[in-house]
Amino acid sequence: MRLISGWLTGKREVIQTEPVRHYFRLADDTPGKCRASACLNPLDFLSATMKAGRKGMSLDWTQRDLREGLRCFHSGAFFEAHEHWESVWLVAQEPEKTFLQGLIQVAASFHHFQRGNLAGTVSLLRSALRRLDVYPEAFAGVAVDPFRATIRLWLDALGTPTRSPLPPLPQLQIASTGSLSSNPFSG
Repeated sequence: MRLISGWLTGKREVIQTEPVRHYFRLADDTPGKCRASACLNPLDFLSATMKAGRKGMSLDWTQRDLREGLRCFHSGAFFEAHEHWESVWLVAQEPEKTFLQGLIQVAASFHHFQRGNLAGTVSLLRSALRRLDVYPEAFAGVAVDPFRATIRLWLDALGTPTRSPLPPLPQLQIASTGSLSSNPFSG
């Protein structure tokens, strides 16, 4: 077992019990193996922190790297979008961090698509959808529902043996007023 520090603060810590599986330890400080009753997988942890009303940083889509990432994403420069959003992701806190990770994975998936790597495209879209599915229909100024719906259309189209016509590329719909709450579970 290897401890990974720096991801969360307080009494929570991230531990790795298998090569690529991370679990979030709750209030139990006892060293040792992570028991199912004491630890949550990342998506369950995220859901629990959102319902508990934990506040994270707000995503300001007028901020340079978010804005430039959005511009790159909408223009089809997916690798560049990934790079811009990753710089914000590095300093973000939950629940925005996992949300950004989902967006980054979508951008990376379409970069793979542009390079003809369909297996990589499908794998990253599935992973992104798992992350984005825990969020409400609108989060951090983004209309999440239509974005998820387009990802599902892409997965369906790429999964059919006859290669049905491809849907339009996903577009992020950002609230122009920035009035959508980044924590929809707060009063």
